Amino acid sequence: MNSQDQAAFIDSMWRDEIVPTLVDYIRIPNKSPAFDPDWAAHGHMDRAVDLFAGWAKAKLQALPGATLEVVRLPERTPVILIEIPGSDPSSEDRVLLYGHLDKQPEMVGWLEGYGPWIPRIEGDKLYGRGGADDGYAMFAALAAILSLARAGKPHARCVILIEACEESGSDDLPYYVEHLAGRIGDPSLVVCLDSGCGNYDQLWLTTSLRGTFATNMTVRVLTEGVHSGDASGVVPSSFRLTRQIISRLEDEVTGAIKPESLHVQVPAERIAQARIAAAALGEQVHGKFPFTPGMKPVSDDLTELVLNRTWRPQLAVTGAEGMPEFANAGNVLRPYTGVRLSLRLPPTLDADAALATVEKLLTENPPYGAEITLEHLEASAGWNAPKLAPWLETSLDAASKAAFGREPAYMGEGGSIPFMAMLGERFPQAQFVVTGVLGPHSNAHGPNEFLHIPTGRRVTHVVARVLSDHQARLAT
Repeated sequence: MNSQDQAAFIDSMWRDEIVPTLVDYIRIPNKSPAFDPDWAAHGHMDRAVDLFAGWAKAKLQALPGATLEVVRLPERTPVILIEIPGSDPSSEDRVLLYGHLDKQPEMVGWLEGYGPWIPRIEGDKLYGRGGADDGYAMFAALAAILSLARAGKPHARCVILIEACEESGSDDLPYYVEHLAGRIGDPSLVVCLDSGCGNYDQLWLTTSLRGTFATNMTVRVLTEGVHSGDASGVVPSSFRLTRQIISRLEDEVTGAIKPESLHVQVPAERIAQARIAAAALGEQVHGKFPFTPGMKPVSDDLTELVLNRTWRPQLAVTGAEGMPEFANAGNVLRPYTGVRLSLRLPPTLDADAALATVEKLLTENPPYGAEITLEHLEASAGWNAPKLAPWLETSLDAASKAAFGREPAYMGEGGSIPFMAMLGERFPQAQFVVTGVLGPHSNAHGPNEFLHIPTGRRVTHVVARVLSDHQARLAT
């Protein structure tokens, strides 16, 4: 099989097998445990695992010695572990390929006729929850390996790990990584397919990921609501105090996070890459977002916008309690205001230190002696990729040009993949390829999420090339 035949094989797998299977997968409401505490009883996660495992087992027949196991530790979500022997049985070298199959919740705002569990193909797009984040990953990884086997191209031992708890912070994954340590081994290359892309025109490599801090903060001023005409001017508004406390953390005019201890020095290499990425994307840096008419981004400097979303701490209020809807909003001074605070942390910031800083900042010296409680405090570290080895940089450049017709681009992502920080610490000598298909308007976690099918195919081509070059480097 030549390179053209290998590419045709991958494309046919996507057309005839991967996309139809992803259609079935989108129909399954297998929400991550944080959004479905009764996931085990509901059985949706098991349905998704069975779908993935069934498809993969049929393909493994073409890979002698390959095995698949659904591993289940007590009281934890399952993982799928696929082990594929390398071309050289005497070599200990191996590659770890990662993805997940759990999903975010429904979210409101889907267009009429669309929905999280309603697969819909329109042109190059497959709409529905989970196809791009991150259901396609196992299929792409396995298709890439199968294409090498059919072409007679050698590759190292490959371990594919698909978890079911990523959208809940990968709480179960450390236990599996420890439990399966002997089978995972010490990979020299880690491929993660759970990231984003700045456009659909070239390969995008993720160079960093932000960490997270989150908590539910409640500011209580009364034991029950009272008439606002009677109490206003006497009892401080819980909303005003909430706003005041948040302003300790965030400048409400600029959005800048105030404590210097929550910032880091951005590496010069990442600033240079941000400039290149901003030039490649142009106004798409902010144009991909559904701004209301007349709304503008926080800066006109495109490089600053890239750095803001990848290396600088940023706050979002993602939920609220204690505030009735308009139709039920009587003349009552409410007893409390609750907000869900989500703070993105710089990639290299110590998450535990950040948690201690923010917890103290929000709770010390409460205004007017208000009762402030923080519940469900969570913090996770970010990740900064190690420098690319020359062979890998060359491979990625060639793979991007072959698959996309353009050189690759490098940029940090504003989101988090908890698995990466864990692996970066556990395997400090490994090389990392972190990429994905979540490009403009794909809207992961939100309404109208879609998978851009051609990008999924092209990323599969890239993975195949990198796996082949990874093995070939041993001969040089």
